[in-house]
Amino acid sequence: MAEMPIAPDLTPPGRAPAARWPLILETCGWKDYALLDMGRGRKLERYGRFTIIRPEPQAMGSPRLTPAAWDRADAVFTGDVEEEGPGRWRFSGSVPETWEMTYGPVRYLGRFMSFRHVGVFPEQAPHWDWVGDKIRIAAKARRERPVRVLNLFGYTGLASLLPAVAGAQVTHVDASKKAIAYARENQALSGLDELPVRWICEDASKFVAREVRRGNTYDGIILDPPKYGRGPKGEVWDLFTDLPEMLAMLRQLLSPDALFMILTAYAIRASFLSIHELMAETLAQQGGLLESGELVIREENGTRCLSTSLFSRWSGQ
Repeated sequence: MAEMPIAPDLTPPGRAPAARWPLILETCGWKDYALLDMGRGRKLERYGRFTIIRPEPQAMGSPRLTPAAWDRADAVFTGDVEEEGPGRWRFSGSVPETWEMTYGPVRYLGRFMSFRHVGVFPEQAPHWDWVGDKIRIAAKARRERPVRVLNLFGYTGLASLLPAVAGAQVTHVDASKKAIAYARENQALSGLDELPVRWICEDASKFVAREVRRGNTYDGIILDPPKYGRGPKGEVWDLFTDLPEMLAMLRQLLSPDALFMILTAYAIRASFLSIHELMAETLAQQGGLLESGELVIREENGTRCLSTSLFSRWSGQ
């Protein structure tokens, strides 16, 4: 993970947070993940024991590995090339429906999905580690009460299980019953059924509005919304129109001594500055430090990096 420049001191509450940008957070891979090569609109990755090829519009250079290395891929995603569009996988041999991988103490399943994903977003690893460190430090200092974390649009659960392992009580919200079931599979696979994680299948906006009315608060909030989405009852989510209201509600859910809020944005035509300024407006009296930039993945044994998403994250302590 690469961070630059040196962070300024935290601003006290009641004032606008100190700003730090651009910040590039880099994932270099781990035992069960590597970016092997990229170019000409595609990327070659390794997930566990399988290598896969997927479309990647930001891979505009040329591949550096041989065509034979690409031809040995176990799976290739074909069909619709829109970022969130459906498509199909072509396999070079027999592959299982799922396979196991690990990140730290969490075991999780890979799965070939129709929207080109395989159940994990490796570029999020710097956030996972950052959140874990903050929770562990706070858990030692706050012996009188647990650290409470809200993970919205939680998908397959890594960003919920890792904070729970670090010592947090986690509320995981996703509108997809399949995603919730997938996340609970990962919890069981990891042998972490005893961890305090609430799995909630609901429209994120409705859940947050209800939590505001109840007066509930959280010490950390993770927000990883899609560009477009639908809730379990057909509710429509549009990031550009719905995110400002969502952030305004989430501001009310931050506890008086909150630790963090993380926002990640994928596949949008915007600069990281757009979400930075929106977060700064939302947290205008929150103090602390607001960092914004891009999440990138570095090639294995290479010098190139692939930009994957924009982020803005606030730290209160």
